[in-house]
Amino acid sequence: MNINTITAEDLRRMSDKEGLILQGCGGDLTEWVDGINEMLTHAGILKDGCQFENVAAFQLGELTCLLYPFDDVKLDIGKLALWRLQTHEVYGGTWLSDFVPNYLGGFIETPEPLADKPDCPLIGADGNIFNLLGIASRTLREHGLKEQAKEMSDRVFASGSYGEALCIIGEYVNITDSEPEHKNSLRQQLKATKPADPVKKQQTSKQQER
Repeated sequence: MNINTITAEDLRRMSDKEGLILQGCGGDLTEWVDGINEMLTHAGILKDGCQFENVAAFQLGELTCLLYPFDDVKLDIGKLALWRLQTHEVYGGTWLSDFVPNYLGGFIETPEPLADKPDCPLIGADGNIFNLLGIASRTLREHGLKEQAKEMSDRVFASGSYGEALCIIGEYVNITDSEPEHKNSLRQQLKATKPADPVKKQQTSKQQER
């Protein structure tokens, strides 16, 4: 059994998921998960011997809450809905899809990746995130993608870490080397490999003999 710690902001990015949220889960969280699993099993809600194995804990103000995701469990959803209503005063149970709009201001929709992302020379540039964001924004605007540039900036400023910010930038541009490798032209390559002039060779030999 895993109890992962997440943030309320993480919940806002789960628009494609559903689960049961219990509020005010104080004390040992493992006991909460085991107790709810046992209770739902006895009520015939959890089917075929399955249990909630990957539960997430998060804070809502001073309340500790648990999210029981429906991803990997077999449920009698009708019985669970009735159980949730009957126990609401005790556990404050609600669906994830209701909790986020009512308590957190709604889900954050992840934009579809750009079909043709412009190349952006960020590798080798100053790694300050504001500098990288500025280069990426300028690249988007130069390609007529002003709305995407603003959307990207808003998401980066709202991100929680440097790594997350870089991932967001990578959704909008193809990150390339800021100093592409310089290759000599074919003429330059031939010139570099061309044998020395015979006349010059003879002059050099005579000078060595003297």
